[in-house]
Amino acid sequence: MVHFLHPGLSPRNLVPPDAQKDASGCCVVQEEASPYSLANICMNVLIANLDELCSERPDGTLCLPEHWSFPQEVADRFLEMMVWQGKLTDRTASIFQGNQMNLKMVNIQKAKISAAAFIKAFCHHKLLEIDATGVHCDLPIPDILSGLCSSSWIQQNLRSLLLDSTSVPQDSRRLSFGQLTGLRVLSVFNVCFHTEDLANVSQLPNLENLDISNTLVTNISALLNCKDRLKSLSMHYLKCLTMTKPQILGVIRELKCLLHLDISDHRQLKSDLAFHLLQQKDILPKVVSLDISGGSCITDGAVEQFIRQRPAMQFVGLLATDAGYSDFFTAKQGLRVAGGASMGQISEALSRYGNRSCFMKEALYRLFTETFSMHVSMPAVLKLVAVGMRNHPLDLPVQFTASACALNLTRQGLARGMPVRLLSEVTCLLFKALKNFPHYQQLQKNCLLSLTNSRILVDVPFDRFDAAKFVMKWLSRHENPKMQTMAVSITSILALQLSPEQIAQLQEELFTAVKELLAIVKQKTTGNLDDVTLLFTLKALWNLTDESPAACKHFIVNQGLAIYIQVLETFSESSVQSKVLGLLNNIAEVREFSSKLVTEDVMKHISSLLHSKEIEVSYFAAGIIAHLTSDKQPWLFRDLQRKALLQDLHATMKNWPGASCKMSALVTYRSFKSFFPLLGNFSQPAVQIWALWAMYHVCSKNPSKYCKMLVEEGGLQLLYDIQEHSQANPQAQQMATSILEDFRMHFMNYRSHPLCTPFL
Repeated sequence: MVHFLHPGLSPRNLVPPDAQKDASGCCVVQEEASPYSLANICMNVLIANLDELCSERPDGTLCLPEHWSFPQEVADRFLEMMVWQGKLTDRTASIFQGNQMNLKMVNIQKAKISAAAFIKAFCHHKLLEIDATGVHCDLPIPDILSGLCSSSWIQQNLRSLLLDSTSVPQDSRRLSFGQLTGLRVLSVFNVCFHTEDLANVSQLPNLENLDISNTLVTNISALLNCKDRLKSLSMHYLKCLTMTKPQILGVIRELKCLLHLDISDHRQLKSDLAFHLLQQKDILPKVVSLDISGGSCITDGAVEQFIRQRPAMQFVGLLATDAGYSDFFTAKQGLRVAGGASMGQISEALSRYGNRSCFMKEALYRLFTETFSMHVSMPAVLKLVAVGMRNHPLDLPVQFTASACALNLTRQGLARGMPVRLLSEVTCLLFKALKNFPHYQQLQKNCLLSLTNSRILVDVPFDRFDAAKFVMKWLSRHENPKMQTMAVSITSILALQLSPEQIAQLQEELFTAVKELLAIVKQKTTGNLDDVTLLFTLKALWNLTDESPAACKHFIVNQGLAIYIQVLETFSESSVQSKVLGLLNNIAEVREFSSKLVTEDVMKHISSLLHSKEIEVSYFAAGIIAHLTSDKQPWLFRDLQRKALLQDLHATMKNWPGASCKMSALVTYRSFKSFFPLLGNFSQPAVQIWALWAMYHVCSKNPSKYCKMLVEEGGLQLLYDIQEHSQANPQAQQMATSILEDFRMHFMNYRSHPLCTPFL
């Protein structure tokens, strides 16, 4: 029941960034710290309860109630949220059949549905935009196109189609986009898309924006067919291109309507196409955005000259090049630069290249070096790091570098300026990376270091059960002392945040943790080292055994009692004594193990410490005596000693200060249930008085928490029984009355509870 609550870990106040210095950060704080919209909350509830709210067709698919109807914006958002949560399947996609949903924008990124389900659910809607990026191979591009072209309305009106990283069967014929005459935007990045397919696409009468990056195109001459309407062209990493540079530049020169051109490349390919492009004076007259990141031989002078000749330019991509470092890029008004020369350029790169792992790695590496000496919270940058981690879960360099950046951005006091929701997402992504790369120790160290941040560990929602398993495994790795101390400290705090049921589920990890922690205690005691690691270790063991019979058993099996006697004989500091006694209290509460404490060595130290001048040491010693003496069974042949202990306990408590006094060790309880047998022990007033003093003490420190506990666990009735009992000790009656009076004073908000009625 009793455990140690770390001091100084109260919730932090949010410190938003200075809007004058970091407007984007201020926006992120406002967005992330704001509550979810009512519409989103309702849709989340609906998604979580689809099976209960929908009926089932004979084929097993779901059907919405007949009277339900979703407006277009709500339907679009609802579908997007289902996909985001991984809830869109063949079974659930069927709710979009019929006319109850009015879809216009279908976002099914990375969804796993079949071609038949896609056609039934979506192809009868009047769709304007479709994002099928990375959908499962059960839904290949030919089937998507076939389904879309089955609707004449979609053929004429579909404006945007994103098919990035979507599969094409090997035996597939040429992809046919020709019927989608309304298309203005088409992206086939990382798709088996050939030169013949480009020729077909170039005939689309309304095409303005095209991305053919990382495809199998060998010749881009077909782009001349749409030279008078093409405004945006992305063609980075065209690894199969067989044209010469003059031929490529000749085609680009004819694209006089282009506003955006992306010919960026992976730096390892060392392409100099961008270098030659910058030398051209009669090319891209209307361009406002040029991405040449990763290009070779690119200099500040060449880029500056190119931009001066085109003063309307608004963006240039220079990441992984030797350009972007001159004052020109800072002074030029209205020009955004994705590069590595400054935090502004790095942030732009993270924003632009969230889906491109090669540039994400580069930007994160630059960010890591820039954030070593960071003194200002940058929520917007941390959110961009989270996007990179989420988009590339299986890319080790991205995950490792991102974890290091997240650590730099949240270290020390910087996390105080970050919204809890954002910190929660980053922490969850770190643990996801741990599961994907369980053997990469440096990534694990970064995650462990992030958990040492008190704001994250105390205020931020994340899976603490998984975190406890991870940290407990670290204890057995015998890392350097600094890492060991961090793992012990985190364990001590996480143990407080897990329920007894969760601690019991840890099983193997719990046994290993208790064994390793005891080994640390023994090592420190043998070496007479009263350091911070010893204190954290004693706290961890104290908190792990709180209402955990399994942990208490592991403690005893691993010779914990002998080790703790050695601790008491070696160290006389009250900070050590209170933590040792706190754990022994936990064992004393477990009836099947309490008899293990009734030994000459243990009781000698307990009896002595009962008279300590430090109230918290005396308090814990008294608690052990109260629990042990309340059960006569272990004292069958030592009844005189038991009576002497009870007399000593009663006499000692008379000299204690009032129960509302302050103790240096902040004591808290998960429940009052272990007190209840003591409260009913009218034959031993000292035991009863100790339990009442303990309850009064915590009630005076945290009345709102323990009011609820008294009501829900039935403690009020026990206090009332003591108050009214004819044979109760007057001191016990007075303390029970005091607790009930405080209850009446502070907890009137509980008056509607039926258990409170007799007392209010």
